[in-house]
Amino acid sequence: MQLLEAWRGDLERTYALFMKFPANEHGFENDAAGMSGEEFVRYLHALERMSAGIGIKPTWVPGTKYILVNDDGDYVGIVNLRQRLNDKLREGAGHIGYGIAPEYRGRGYATQGLRLVLEKAKALGIDEAYLAVHKDNLASLAVQRHLGARIDHEDDEEYYTRIALG
Repeated sequence: MQLLEAWRGDLERTYALFMKFPANEHGFENDAAGMSGEEFVRYLHALERMSAGIGIKPTWVPGTKYILVNDDGDYVGIVNLRQRLNDKLREGAGHIGYGIAPEYRGRGYATQGLRLVLEKAKALGIDEAYLAVHKDNLASLAVQRHLGARIDHEDDEEYYTRIALG
C-alpha cells in the first residue's frame, strides 16, 4: 500500500477514481465530482499548488490530496491531509478525510490508508490528528477507533475524534 500525491498519478486512472465519488458522501467531499477531463487537469494543478500553500483562499490551509494505491497497483481511494488547522477545522473536519471507492470497500483499505496518512501527519509534526465522521458512517468510526481514536465531542450529525500520534 502507498499514498501517491494525486497530481503524480496516471491522469486517466486518477480521473476515473475521482469520478467514482459524488460531491459529498457521508461528509467526504469531492470537489472534482462531475468535472470534465480538461477541468480535472486544472484541478490537479490547483491541488499541487495547495499542497505547497500557494494561491490558497485566506480561510483555507495547505493540504495534500493522495491516491491510495493497493499492492496490485489499483487506485482504491482518496485521502486528504490538511497540514495544519484553523479554528473552523479544529472544531470541524480536522486534519484528515478519506474515501474508498465503492468496489473496494470492506477490505481494510480505509484502515491502511488512514494508518499511512497518520504517519505523514506525524512527520509534519502533528501530535494529535483531528477527524470528523458522520454518525451514519459507523464503519469509518470503527476504522478510526481501531487506530486509537477517541471521541472528543459530537453534534447532531458528526462525531469528532482525536488520534494521538506521539
